[in-house]
Amino acid sequence: MLSDTHAPRFWKRCPPAVAEHLRPADLILHAGDVCVAPVLDELARYAPVIAVSGNNDGPDVAAWGARETAEFEIDGLPVAMIHDSGQKTGRWARMRRRFPAARLVVFGHSHIPWDEERDGLRVFNPGSPTDKRRQPHATVGLLEVSGGELLDARIVPLAHPASRGPSSS
Repeated sequence: MLSDTHAPRFWKRCPPAVAEHLRPADLILHAGDVCVAPVLDELARYAPVIAVSGNNDGPDVAAWGARETAEFEIDGLPVAMIHDSGQKTGRWARMRRRFPAARLVVFGHSHIPWDEERDGLRVFNPGSPTDKRRQPHATVGLLEVSGGELLDARIVPLAHPASRGPSSS
């Protein structure tokens, strides 16, 4: 799961730390601000992609197939995706009202990883793999779904060589 890749400014090509998580994926979700459609084509070389459009996405991303929202199932699990979920205050309740059938709502926009689960609804932002803003790490999200159940959802910090600091050798 990705969001806010912001190509070509921050994503020139898939970073190796991201590719490591995409290789075993059965499906890739992108929660918007791809910015240019060739990123979606690149991701589709790893696995099928479902994407929503973000506030920085151009008409080529919409032409690729990204819409404002997406509602679909992953192995029987009802999922919804939107780029901008609005302000932090009231987010969970707002997503419950907007997507009443969903058991997982994926969003982006803030670049801030978020994972909240209550009353059978998980609201999840994978953060950004390229533009971490004020976060300590760039991140991606990983899901494990089977038989209509969300077995695991986690935010994974990425190790980027440029962010490791000076070498100790």
